[in-house]
Amino acid sequence: MRTALALSLILGTVVLFLVSLVIGPAEAGPGDSLAALFADHGPLTMVMREIRLPRAILALLIGAGLGLAGAAMQGYLRNPLADPGLIGISGTAALGAVLAIQTGFAGGWALGLPLSALAGALAGVFAILALAGPRGGALALILAGIALSALAGALTSLVLNLSPNPFAANEIVFWMMGSLADRSWRDVMIAAPLILFGALLLLRLGRGLDALTLGEDAAGAMGIDLTRLRLALVIGTAAIIAGATAVAGVIGFVGLVMPHLLRRAVGARPGALLPAAALGGAMMLLAADIATRLILPERDLKLGVLTALVGAPLFLRMIWRFRRDGF
Repeated sequence: MRTALALSLILGTVVLFLVSLVIGPAEAGPGDSLAALFADHGPLTMVMREIRLPRAILALLIGAGLGLAGAAMQGYLRNPLADPGLIGISGTAALGAVLAIQTGFAGGWALGLPLSALAGALAGVFAILALAGPRGGALALILAGIALSALAGALTSLVLNLSPNPFAANEIVFWMMGSLADRSWRDVMIAAPLILFGALLLLRLGRGLDALTLGEDAAGAMGIDLTRLRLALVIGTAAIIAGATAVAGVIGFVGLVMPHLLRRAVGARPGALLPAAALGGAMMLLAADIATRLILPERDLKLGVLTALVGAPLFLRMIWRFRRDGF
């Protein structure tokens, strides 16, 4: 990644992280808000340390993880329209959380919802590996992911359709819109290990993804173990999606949009795109979370809704460009 681009992305991430810390309903200036992180300023210190700081950290981690997973998926499939949700893990994680809400498990235990989402993601990992096979290629992975996403989506809809409790159904719908509101350090402790573990796996795939640009045969001739690379890709992506979905619900388009926007800036090298997309994803989710607090703050605008409203037009622009260029 070029030095100027890296510095710009790092600076942008730091600035947005600080802005995220000082934006909120509490009537305090930026200086007082930041000072309250390090010294006791009464109730403001509790707001900063227990509400705003974990929320900003989650936005940073989830955005970076989704951006990184999207870049890795696009590099492996050699398709700029691929995204982390393609392998179906987000659907199975959401299904696990929906079942926890519907059965009352989430209400009876504070960790019921995130742990159920993690269980759903884990089931999705086993299913995708079983369907795609130990040596299946990119096409097998795509088809298995589509099948798993369709099944998880259908089961989620069935739960909503048969729900006798309108309050549970309403909670399910709002949870699936995605949000970082009212998140705590408990959520950070759940998401951070999974996202960091997944990021560590994916960041080590740069050389293999660069080799894949020449084709699978050429990559194999260069000594790249494609089976191992695919396994690391699936597990790393699944860990990130599981951590993100468990605490924030379903948040789309970050992993699709950011790699696309930054690809030319890094010279279209998948390996160089990985850290750039991570920083870009962090910036996008931090900015979106800030916007949810500024746009209709009294209506609790959902984070996933806002990312979709921003990402969908960019996605349509990508399709138009590919159609124009004859792809």
